[in-house]
Amino acid sequence: MAAADDREPDHEADHEADRAVEDHARGRIISDAPLSRPVPVDLRYDPEFSPATVRFVFPGDIEWSFPRVLLETGLRAPTRRGDIGVWPCGRVQTVVELHKDDGVVTVVQFDTTALTRFLKHTYAAGTSLTTS
Repeated sequence: MAAADDREPDHEADHEADRAVEDHARGRIISDAPLSRPVPVDLRYDPEFSPATVRFVFPGDIEWSFPRVLLETGLRAPTRRGDIGVWPCGRVQTVVELHKDDGVVTVVQFDTTALTRFLKHTYAAGTSLTTS
C-alpha cells in the first residue's frame, strides 16, 4: 500500500481552472468624434458558471454578459438581443453595440479574427467538460 505522499496528485482542480477562458482583444470605440480610440477588452467565458454566456470586460470593470450564440451569429449577419447588437463590418471587422439603461450607446469595433479565436477557445473549454 502506497503512502499518502507517493500518490499521484489530483489534477481535477487544475482541469476546472483550465475550463475558464480569458482572451484579450483590442477594440476601437467608435464615436462621433473624428478619431476612434483603442480600448483593451478581456473576453471571458466560464462554462462552470454559465455555459451559454460570454462576458466582455472593459477598463473600470465595466462588464457586459450576453449569449455566446449572439456573438457567433453576429460574426456572419447582423443580430440583436435586448441591449446588445453584433454585426460584421466589412470582411475583417465586427461591431458590438452596447446600450445602457440611461440611453448611452457604446459602439466597439473588433478584428473578427480575435472574436473567432475566442469563440474557438470557448468551445474547446466546453468540450473538456464532457471529456474529463
